[in-house]
Amino acid sequence: MRAAVLEKAGTLLRLADLPDPEPARGKMLLRVRVCGVCRTDLHIVDGELARPKLPLVPGHQIVGEVLGGGSRFEPGARVGVPWLGWTCGECRYCVSGRENLCDQARFTGYDLDGGYAELVAADERFCFTVPEAYSDEQAAPLLCAGLIGYRSLRLAGDAESIGLYGFGASAHIICQVATAERRRVFAGTRAGDDETQEFARSLGAVWAGDALAGPPEELDAVIVFAPAGELVPAALRHVRKGGSVVCAGIHMSDIPTFPYELLWGERVIRSVANLTRADGDEFLALAPTIPIRTEVETFPLEEANEALDRLRRGALRGAAVLVV
Repeated sequence: MRAAVLEKAGTLLRLADLPDPEPARGKMLLRVRVCGVCRTDLHIVDGELARPKLPLVPGHQIVGEVLGGGSRFEPGARVGVPWLGWTCGECRYCVSGRENLCDQARFTGYDLDGGYAELVAADERFCFTVPEAYSDEQAAPLLCAGLIGYRSLRLAGDAESIGLYGFGASAHIICQVATAERRRVFAGTRAGDDETQEFARSLGAVWAGDALAGPPEELDAVIVFAPAGELVPAALRHVRKGGSVVCAGIHMSDIPTFPYELLWGERVIRSVANLTRADGDEFLALAPTIPIRTEVETFPLEEANEALDRLRRGALRGAAVLVV
């Protein structure tokens, strides 16, 4: 099979011909139709997540067609493969509904070869049925940008006014969920990013502007999607007493020191780790009822490095998707 392979962190992906995967018991062989390009992929390629298997085929927002293996899905079925690829099912986290925290968890496109390839093997228990309302390209971002964003929104509680700082793939999806729930969305971007701010307003944001400077009123909660640690103290300044700041990324630059006064008043900072299968089932059932529309820019597999670089430079509107 043809695949884009990371051989060493900090280097370009290399197109290569690899042996076809041979799925073990309980795994399916999928023909990859598309694979979304996630910021986590970028963190892996750039060496900010330090322990991927190498060489590695990245990619964990996979929409594929079942070719065989397993018993849960029929051959020909269209399924989605997310970041969470396997858990032990026995630890204190797994048995308490928190499988996203399993210490032995294995992740697609990190511990397991992912979807920047023509074929992929995936554990059938961790795959999702893709809603029929979505094309392959539109569905791919739902499988991580959507799922992690949705979990972040739920952990933000019942905030009526909510900031989304870093308005990329996740935020453009969750803005639509929040506005459908009659919340007021305040979109924080880089200063002067007029195009992204206008994009946010077109999706229902009541305000869009410089995330560091903040909105014109106090917020109930802020979700920080951008991997920029300096946004955390800024967000604390922008939430009212009792408010929360949710850090949605798997990696973030160091958070600078800040005075206790910013945290005082029962403000809360929390992180979001991975996803559970329950998150996926709930969100993928919800998405077509809103309906969420995903803004995507497609790239052929051969241009995976270009897609990653566009993401690195903040030069994408919505999400990037590789068409395999």
